[in-house]
Amino acid sequence: MDYADWFYLLTCFFVGYIVGSVNFAVLICRQYGVNILKEGSGNPGATNVKRVLGKGPGNIVFALDAAKGMVGTVLPIFAVAIALDSFSGNNMRESARTVFEYTINGDGAVFPFLASGFIGTLLGHCFSVFLKFKGGKGVASTIGGLVVLLPFPIAIGGLIWAALFYSTRYVSVASLALGISLPLSCIAINAFYLHGKYSHLQIGFATIIALFNIWTHRTNIARLIKGQESRFTKNTGPYS
Repeated sequence: MDYADWFYLLTCFFVGYIVGSVNFAVLICRQYGVNILKEGSGNPGATNVKRVLGKGPGNIVFALDAAKGMVGTVLPIFAVAIALDSFSGNNMRESARTVFEYTINGDGAVFPFLASGFIGTLLGHCFSVFLKFKGGKGVASTIGGLVVLLPFPIAIGGLIWAALFYSTRYVSVASLALGISLPLSCIAINAFYLHGKYSHLQIGFATIIALFNIWTHRTNIARLIKGQESRFTKNTGPYS
């Protein structure tokens, strides 16, 4: 990579970080007169919103956070490509279409830039500049971003999440299993795919996401070990 590539990577990261820093849990709960940072577990994420306000607001926050993950992953690379072409006098529409085709086809050349936007978004969600560097655990935003970056592994992870959540009622257990499954799914898919669909870069990226997921759930792991982790209960809030 040359200096220009590093500049593009950093630009994608910072654009993603600003997108990720917008916390929908806080914004949605504010409409109900609730400060989610001081209610329930104090975590500004979809699970805590569900516990405090119920299924309706919680599902809205989850959907918005997932959408944020997707937008924060793809928006930076489009913004950079279009901005550069506008300065150089090239066709911005053609530039956007080329980036879109590369993204849809999973072209390895754009993966580092998409990943940089995704990492910025995830860090922005977990350490929001608007919340004094506090934030959620990033599960929904991770799912949204990985739909773009690693669609097959995240689909497998989603099935694992659903199976564990409905069998244990522990959101943390399901979320941890989803994260750990990502690099394992990449390796398993490669084992059965003769041309090797996922590169070492992508497998390494999935491993970092899994480790970050474990780190953000470290308090949940401690509570699980002590037998103090709360199971998710249905219909707990006033807006279910």
